Amino acid sequence: MKKKVAIIGSGIAGLTLGNLLQNNSNFEFVIYEKNETLNFDEGFGVQLSVNGISILNQIGFDQQDKNEKYFPSKLDFYSINCNKICDLNLDSFNSENAKYTTLKRSILIKFLKDKLLSNSVIFRKKINKVEKINEKINIYFSDGLNDEVDYLVVADGVFSNTKQVIEKKKIKPVYSGAVAIRTQIKKQDILNFNSKNISLIMGSDAHIVLYPINQRGEINLVCIIRKKSEGDNFTRKLLESTILKENKNLINLFKGDLKSWSVYTSGKPIKSIYENILYIGDAFYTFPPTMAQGASQAIESANEIFKLINNNDKSIQNKYFENRVKRTNLIYKRSKINYFGFHIANPLLTILRNFFLKRLVKNKNFIKSYLGKIYK
Repeated sequence: MKKKVAIIGSGIAGLTLGNLLQNNSNFEFVIYEKNETLNFDEGFGVQLSVNGISILNQIGFDQQDKNEKYFPSKLDFYSINCNKICDLNLDSFNSENAKYTTLKRSILIKFLKDKLLSNSVIFRKKINKVEKINEKINIYFSDGLNDEVDYLVVADGVFSNTKQVIEKKKIKPVYSGAVAIRTQIKKQDILNFNSKNISLIMGSDAHIVLYPINQRGEINLVCIIRKKSEGDNFTRKLLESTILKENKNLINLFKGDLKSWSVYTSGKPIKSIYENILYIGDAFYTFPPTMAQGASQAIESANEIFKLINNNDKSIQNKYFENRVKRTNLIYKRSKINYFGFHIANPLLTILRNFFLKRLVKNKNFIKSYLGKIYK
C-alpha cells in the first residue's frame, strides 16, 4: 500500500519535497497551503549554491530557461566607499552540471509548482488540530475537513503556526536586532560595481548585497542594518542615518520601491513529539541572512527527508534531526562570523579585516574548508 505524505506550506521546501515524491510511485502526497494562491509577481532574488542546484536538477531545473537565471562567477568585496577590496572565485565550487545560480524567487516557485500535477496543492487550508491515532497522523482543518497520513512534513516558515498547534506550545522566532531592506534595480544604477558579479558592500553595522537575477540586467539588492524597526516611513530615514551617512553616492541604489522587515532567526531546533512529523526549511531553522543559504538549505532538507522516506528507514525522525542539526550548526557558525565581519565599525578592525580578507580568499585550503563544506 502506498504511503501518504502531507506537506504544510507551498514555499521552496514544500514544493521541492512534493516534486521529489511525485517521481516515486510508492507514495502519494498533498501540499496544503493556507493562502488562496501562490504569488508569482514577487521579483526579489535568491542565491542557490551547488548543493541546492544539484538537487533541483534531479527534477529538471537544468532545463529551465537560461534567460531567467544567472551564473555569477565571482563575489566582489567592497568597502562602503565603493573601493574594491578583493574577490572570491565562485567557479571553483561549480561542477559540469551544477553552477552557483541566482534568479527571482518567483521563477523558482513557478518552476516547482508547474512540475507538479494540477491537484497537488490545495489552497485555503489552515490546521486547527493534529493528533496521532495508531500509527497515523490525523490533520483537522478549520473548514471542518480532515486528512489521515503516514507522514506530516511542516514547511510553513519561520512563523510556523502549524508547529505551535502540533507541539501544543508557543514557539517564537528570535528577533536579531536587524532590519532587511530589499529592492530591484537595473545594472545602469550600479556603475561603481561589476554587474556581472555578486557585490558585497560592507559598512558600519550594515552591509549591502547586489547580484544579477537574469540575463536582462535586473539586479536584486538586499541590505541588512543592525537597527530596530520604528514603524511607518522608517526605511528611508534608516538609510539616511546609516548607509547614506557613510556614502551619500549610494543613493541611486535605493531610488526604487523599498520593502523592509525585521530579521528573525530560529531558536533551538526541535524534534516533534510525534515521530512521523518532520520540520523542514525555515520551519526547522531560519538562518541569519549572511551565508545566502536559506533557499539551498530548504532544498537540502527536503531531499534528506525524501531519501529517508524512500528507503523506508525505521528511524526517520532521529536520523533526519541528527543530520540536520549538525548541518545547521555548521552554517549558523559561519553565518555569525560573516555577520560580525561584514558589519565592523572600528576603523582599525576594518583595516585588519580587509588585510586578512585579501589573503583568505586566495587560500584554497581555507576556502575549501570554510565554504566548500557548505556549497558541496
